[in-house]
Amino acid sequence: MILLKLLRGRVFVALVLLLSGVFSTADTADVVDQEINFLIASVEKSGCVFVRNGDEHSSEDAADHLRLKYRRGKRYAGSAEQFIERLASESSWTGKPYYIQCADTGNHLSKDWLTDQLLSFRASQAF
Repeated sequence: MILLKLLRGRVFVALVLLLSGVFSTADTADVVDQEINFLIASVEKSGCVFVRNGDEHSSEDAADHLRLKYRRGKRYAGSAEQFIERLASESSWTGKPYYIQCADTGNHLSKDWLTDQLLSFRASQAF
């Protein structure tokens, strides 16, 4: 009888731990999507010029391009940092870095600009 209660207790604990891991993973995936979508929206709303392989693109076109890269390469972006590093910093064809040119702040590597945006977003979510 005591052994049966002990086993039930362990099964319950194991089930709780298992389910908390599943929900934790789902929550993490939601946060990653939220952060990446924020980054793409930041590019879109920035009004900055996006330079890709030497060609200038509007912020709206740049956001569309990043959405496409994320949709196709989502498996490579397990975090917002990985999205920036693996998908949003350079051309997958030429290896040339992407740049963002903003009238008020100048020319930036997209990696640096996006990282600054991500840090600001996270700071705003902490409160």
